[in-house]
Amino acid sequence: MIETPRLILRGWREADVAPFHAMGQDEEVMRYLGPLMTLDQARAAYQRCVARQAESGCCFWAIERKNDGAFLGFCGLQKGYDFLEGEIEIGWRLRREAWGQGYAREAAAASLAWGWATLDIPRITAITVPANHRSWHLMERLGMTRDLAADFDHPAVPDGSPLKQHILYRIVRPA
Repeated sequence: MIETPRLILRGWREADVAPFHAMGQDEEVMRYLGPLMTLDQARAAYQRCVARQAESGCCFWAIERKNDGAFLGFCGLQKGYDFLEGEIEIGWRLRREAWGQGYAREAAAASLAWGWATLDIPRITAITVPANHRSWHLMERLGMTRDLAADFDHPAVPDGSPLKQHILYRIVRPA
């Protein structure tokens, strides 16, 4: 569990599946991520997070707001997809009502600090689509730098999709 002034980043609970699914049904939230999530897909993502946490000690953790216990989304670190060649990836997704309040930055900064303190890794990576300005602007505010040579076509996204092309950002371990 990671605490910030306003948030708790924690392991997932079965009770998180319903609000996570609702978030995955929001067209604005899913705009740069792909199709709306079914309940079965939300349950499968929940199970993957639980398994990753058990296996490696980290995942894209559930974000809970301290003052009311509300599920806001997720943020954290996990082993990157196979095509990221063993990189550790930081990622986040928040429900729309939580946007514009600094929660993503607060959670991401705490996740990075946890990663540097806990994992013996040289860098942390993040990916998004070029059109997702909010996400890559946050990456830059966190001190991440775009690696133009590492931009790629996401293998899990169908050819012809506007979400196929991805950009990659990295941050190296502070000295």
